[in-house]
Order: sequence, then structure tokens, then C-alpha cells
Amino acid sequence: MDITLDRLELRHEGFALAADLTISGGSTAIIGPSGGGKSTLMLAIAGFETPFSGRILFDGRDFTATPPAERPVTLLFQEHNLFPHLTIYQNTALGLRPDLRLIPAQKDQVNAALDRVGLADKGGRYPAELSGGQRQRVALARALLRERPVLMLDEPFAALGPALRGEMLDLVMQIRREQDATLLLVTHNPEDAERIADRAILVADGVASAPRDMQDMLDNPPEALTRYLGKA
Repeated sequence: MDITLDRLELRHEGFALAADLTISGGSTAIIGPSGGGKSTLMLAIAGFETPFSGRILFDGRDFTATPPAERPVTLLFQEHNLFPHLTIYQNTALGLRPDLRLIPAQKDQVNAALDRVGLADKGGRYPAELSGGQRQRVALARALLRERPVLMLDEPFAALGPALRGEMLDLVMQIRREQDATLLLVTHNPEDAERIADRAILVADGVASAPRDMQDMLDNPPEALTRYLGKA
């Protein structure tokens, strides 16, 4: 699914970000300095941030005023956003039905999703009984079940160690290919971006740049990215 940000402007007090670009499927990293607006841009695409001006289109259809629940998007936040009073199984099942009234086939889907993220034996536990990394894997399992055409990740694995983070990124890429989803990943880690993304959008100095080839971006970084990476 293509995402077009048509002369989009996002503004808050003391903050402004402009974007005029198209993301054509595949996997795209959103990189840049802290406070530049990477997460704000994701929130706008998902419908949680109201643009000052411009439009947000999916495959040419204008979704600028469409509520988040009606957009073709799943957004996995930095925080896992699990409900503490629900079991891990129930938190995952919300990806299929908010009322948790599952038919047998859907129950099998939930179990399969938990198994895929390595939590098949944790369904009866509660979020407080899991580690931070395990809770984030529950959030990923729930996102998988939604099967929306656009999957957006806002540094969801930042708290994980390098080995587990790499494992989860590889799993996300495998799922992206299976579902033929458009993937957007906000990350501060150039290695993660290189591992998962075909292209990169640099968000810096009040502008979200047009997507560039990921390797070319790293090999020939613009000045703003050079400053961020701390390279001479």
C-alpha cells in the first residue's frame, strides 16, 4: 500500500514539521535526531495527530479526517500498551475482536501468534508477570493478528538486548513479506535501520525528506544525518 503525505504540515507550540512525499510499499526506516518529529509523523499517519494542513492518502484515497480505528494501519508504540487486568492471551486476542468473543478458529490464531513470538506458554499470565521484552512481544503478537496493510513500529524493541532485538526485527520482516504489508520503522539505531529497511526517510530541521535508498543514505549521508550520527 502506498502512503502519500501531500504538502503535510504538523504544528505545535515551538514545533513544525513539513512532509511532501510518497512511500511506495516495502520497508522504510524513519531516522533522525531526537525531537525532530519522527514519532509525531507516525502518529499523524495513524490518525492520532491532526495535521495543520495538507493531506494523508493511502493508495490515493484521502484519510486525513478518518478516525484511527478506520485507517488501514497498525501502530506498535514504544510502550507495549497492554491492559494489566487482562491475561496475555486476552491482550493478544484484542487484535481480532475487542469484545474477546472468539470462535474456535480465532482462538487458534491467537495461540499461533503467541507461539510465533515465543510466548506459547505465557497465555494465562498477566502483563505484570512478564519482563518488558516479553510484554513488547505480546504487543507484536496482537499487531500481527490485525493484518492491516500498513504496519508501523515506533522503536518497539529499544529496551531489548542486541540479540533479541535482531531476532524480533527479523520476525517483523518475515511477517511483512507474508502479509505484503508496508512497513515503517522509527529507530535511533542505524544498524537496525540497515537490517530491516529498503529505504529511509530523514526527519530533521523541520522537514521529513523523500525516501532514499537505505544504503545510499548511510554511505552518502546528508549534513543533518552526519551531525546526528556524530561523523566528521
